[in-house]
Amino acid sequence: MPYSMKYVVDYLNVTANTLRYYEKEGILKNISRDSMGHRVYDEKNIETLDFIRTLRLTGMPISKIKEYLDLYEIGDDTISQRKEMMMRHKLVVQNKINEDLKHLEVISYKVAMYEIIEKGYRQNPPRHDD
Repeated sequence: MPYSMKYVVDYLNVTANTLRYYEKEGILKNISRDSMGHRVYDEKNIETLDFIRTLRLTGMPISKIKEYLDLYEIGDDTISQRKEMMMRHKLVVQNKINEDLKHLEVISYKVAMYEIIEKGYRQNPPRHDD
């Protein structure tokens, strides 16, 4: 089933400029055109875009995504290389998650302290004697 650019933009929450950029950079290939010259995306394009989006949202640079997709295009002889790339990226993402969890702990501690302080004020409000 063919999908319009508008559908892809809405479905994957990407901009039309991003789609054109991915195509220009060679990480999104084989985009068909309809009789009016508009881009038409198929299921494989959608799957690839979703994967690219996942990698981008987890911080992988475009150059690495292109490298990965080029290896994918070569075929099964590159499985070990692609696996290694994914393992390295997984480690980067896991480290970022761990760092974010540490930051969340600090923020949670602050919130808990404010709740204790607020509770103390409600039970013993400060007096304003004139």
